[in-house]
Formats: sequence, structure tokens, C-alpha cells
Amino acid sequence: MALYAPQGIAISLTVSYLLATGTSVLAKPASYPAIFQDVTLSPNFAPDPQTVRGIGGGSVLMKTISQTDTTPTGACIGFVDKYPDHEVVLNSFFNYLKIEVQSLEDTTILIKGPGGTWCNDDYQGKNPGVAGQWLQGNYQIWVGSYKQEEYYPYVIRFTEKP
Repeated sequence: MALYAPQGIAISLTVSYLLATGTSVLAKPASYPAIFQDVTLSPNFAPDPQTVRGIGGGSVLMKTISQTDTTPTGACIGFVDKYPDHEVVLNSFFNYLKIEVQSLEDTTILIKGPGGTWCNDDYQGKNPGVAGQWLQGNYQIWVGSYKQEEYYPYVIRFTEKP
């Protein structure tokens, strides 16, 4: 995982679409600010947990991005940015992986990737998360807030530990 903090990055307005197992997902612009880090994981990664930081929230209803009101892991509620906050590349199948947001504020999460779409709120207290088996591939993650245009800092933890 590369951590970097360049100054004065302009956000590209180019919109591109990816096709992941028949599901259309938005890709973030190539020059998205460094606060929105990406991560690539393989089973038995170290250190465990891996973490990325960001600021969640936005002006778009989460259910607009998810194209559903609810998923097997929870309701798609709150507001997010148009583009995903993070991209996660899983180099192979994970028998168990937990993706969990930690924030002092009440946040929500949306994950799109191979096999479907997952939303969650209040996995651990007011923190959202999704855990289970994961297919190999690229996943996009949005972290949301309950109020439109309110933004909250967070850390996402990726762990193979239950």
C-alpha cells in the first residue's frame, strides 16, 4: 500500500465506467485526491489489519449509486460522493475478510464488485462493515453520512481476523 500526500491535485472530471461481472460501476478519476487511498490485498496479507483513511459523505443518495434500497447486508442509506472513495483489488479469493469503517460519527458503507452490491449501517455500534467470503476482483467502496453535504473523517480496516 502506498501512502502519499501530494499538494494541489486537481480532480479530473472524466467519467469512466467499468464492467465487473456484468455490473456497471463508476471508476474514480485517476487524479482523485490522495486522502482517498486504494489497497491491493492477497490472502494472509501483513500487517493485518491494513487501513486506509478518508472523509465520508456527499450529495448523492446512496441508493442512487447502489440502484437498490437494500442488500443482503443492510439498507443503502445516507449520502455519498458520485465517485467511489476507494478501490480495493483482491488478488485471489478470500475465505474470510472483514471490511469495517471506524469513525466518531455515524457513517454508512456501499461496496460494489464481483458478485454484487453490499450496503451496511451499524455493523459494530454506529460503524458500518461487511464480512464474509470475497471473490477475486476489483471492488469500489463509498463511505456515506446521514446528512447531505456533511463529511466525516474515517478509517477503513481490512482484516482476515473475525
